[in-house]
Amino acid sequence: MELCIQLSIIMLGKQLIQNNIFEIGVPKLKKLFRKLKDETEPGETDSAHSKHPEQWDLDYSLEPYTGLTPEYMEMIIQFGFVTLFVASFPLAPVFALLNNVIEVRLDAKKFVTELRRPDAVRTKDIGIWFDILSGIGKFSVIINAFVIAVTSDFIPRLVYQYTYSHNGTLHGFVNHTLSFFNVSQLKEGTQPENSQFDQEVRFCRFKDYREPPWAPNPYEFSKQYWSVLSARLAFVIIFQNLVMFLSVLVDWMIPDIPTDISDQIKKEKSLLVDFFLKEEHEKLKLMDEPAQRSQGEGHQSRRSRAASSAPSGRSQLGSIASSGSQHTNV
Repeated sequence: MELCIQLSIIMLGKQLIQNNIFEIGVPKLKKLFRKLKDETEPGETDSAHSKHPEQWDLDYSLEPYTGLTPEYMEMIIQFGFVTLFVASFPLAPVFALLNNVIEVRLDAKKFVTELRRPDAVRTKDIGIWFDILSGIGKFSVIINAFVIAVTSDFIPRLVYQYTYSHNGTLHGFVNHTLSFFNVSQLKEGTQPENSQFDQEVRFCRFKDYREPPWAPNPYEFSKQYWSVLSARLAFVIIFQNLVMFLSVLVDWMIPDIPTDISDQIKKEKSLLVDFFLKEEHEKLKLMDEPAQRSQGEGHQSRRSRAASSAPSGRSQLGSIASSGSQHTNV
C-alpha cells in the first residue's frame, strides 16, 4: 500500500503536473530573462530594426537546443515506474498514457516556438536507449514476480488450499496463518490488559509461520513457512520463464519490419544491383571498343600490305611466264 501511494504521487503529481509545467515554463522564463538582459545591455541599436526585427533575430532569441537526452531520460524513468511496479499500482499505465498525450503537444509547441531549430542528423536507431529499455523490461518481470509472490496472499492461499485444507477450501486459512505467543514471556509492563471476554489472557496470536511455545523449538520457522517460501520461489521461476517465453513468441510473431516493407526493400536492393551490373557492363563495353578498333585497324593494315604486295608477285609471275613462252617459241 505504501508503494501504491508513492507511485500515485509520482505518476500524478510529478510526471503529469510538475514535469509538464516545467516543460513549457522553464524555456519561457529563460527567454524572458535573456530578452531583458539584451535590453539592459548598452550598445548602439537601430530603432527601426528593434521595432521590426528580422526572423533570424527572433530565432536567435530562442532557447538553444540541448539535445534529446532529457526527453529520453524522462521517458526511461516513466517506463521504469510503469513496468517495475505495475503490480502494486495498476493505474500507472493509465496515468502514463495521459501524461504522454499531453507531453506530445507540449513538446511540439516547445520545439516549434521555444527552442532553436535542431541540426538534423541521420541515425539508424535510438542507440543505447533501446538496450536500456530492453534491460528494464527483463528486470521488471523479476521484480513483479517477487512483488506478487512476497507481498500478497496469493501463494499462501494456494498452499493452504491444496496442501493443508481438509476439504479443499479456504476455510480456516486465517487461523492457519497465525502463530501463538506466550504472554508470560513479555517484558514487564508490556502485557496486554485483561478484556471483558477473557480475564486471563495466556496466549496472543500474530501473523507468521512460527512454532508454538510448547514445541521443542519454540518460535522457530515452521514447516509451513518453508513450504510457502519454496512455493513463492517456484512461482517466481515459473512466472519469469513464462513471461520471457511469451515475449520471445510475440517478438517472433510481430517482426520489427513489416513484411510488405521488407519485400519492398529487397526489391529495391535487387533493382539497385541490376542497375550497378548494367553500369559495369556498359563500362566494360566502352573499355572494349578502343581495343576492338585498334584490332580492326591492325587487320586493315595487314590486309592493305597484303594487297600491295600481291601485284608485284603477279608481275614477277607474268614476266617469268612470258620469258618461258618466248623460249618455247624459239
